Amino acid sequence: MVHTPRINPESDVYLKPECLQKTGSFKIRGAYYKISQLTDEEKAKGVIACSAGNHAQGVALGATAMGVKSLICLPEGAPISKVEATKRLGAEVCLVPGVYDDAYQKALELRDEHGYTFVHPFDDENVIAGQGTIGLEILDQLPDVEAVVVPVGGGGLISGVAFAIKSLNPNVKVYGVQAEGAASMVQSLHDHKQEKLPSVATVADGIAVKEPGKITFETCSNYVDEIVTVSEDEICAAILKLIESEKMVAEGAGAASVAAVMYNKVPVKGKKTICVVSGGN
Repeated sequence: MVHTPRINPESDVYLKPECLQKTGSFKIRGAYYKISQLTDEEKAKGVIACSAGNHAQGVALGATAMGVKSLICLPEGAPISKVEATKRLGAEVCLVPGVYDDAYQKALELRDEHGYTFVHPFDDENVIAGQGTIGLEILDQLPDVEAVVVPVGGGGLISGVAFAIKSLNPNVKVYGVQAEGAASMVQSLHDHKQEKLPSVATVADGIAVKEPGKITFETCSNYVDEIVTVSEDEICAAILKLIESEKMVAEGAGAASVAAVMYNKVPVKGKKTICVVSGGN
């Protein structure tokens, strides 16, 4: 936990820097826990995932650490740095022509063909439980926390954090943050049903998700107090603020929570507040 009073002078702000994780994001938590819960037979067959970034590296490291084969489907246009990082962590990479959705379909085909276990990036109870360890750590490290602010893409991270925190201390407020150009969970909660956006556009590629998960939508409906949006300029300003004030490198998705607190998008005035910085890739 990092104390950062300069983020918002009207709030007592702390950072939970998941950007300092081994793979540069929180994703290792959910992936590792999911794989750890597989049967010996499932582990022997291996796991498969689809990701253009952080989830791929989390699954690769988690699987390799447990001696499990992993295959990651990536869209052909994925940054070469992320492709190479995934390979370095021990995964086999399958590059698929097209975009993320094409890679996702290919992963499902290969799962059915070879009997792999599919590790979903967010809509899986064990993946959500793994991400929820962040909530447990927050309450352990800062028991008098009053508000927790979390970036939201598909909703796996905030589902785990909110469920853990609200189960132990319902008085703590849990707020989510989405990019204006990818507000799929905001729209779904507003309309009280899971909805898919026709397109998304944001610098925060880690939270650029067209449709929230079924499990994550229900969990957010029940446990999250509010989800707000931030603009592209606000996200970029938060990235710069973290570099200048805290010497911390966050990706767009990771800085979204900080942007919401910097620009008073969430009611944290006078409160002990934690921003989860979800990643730094």
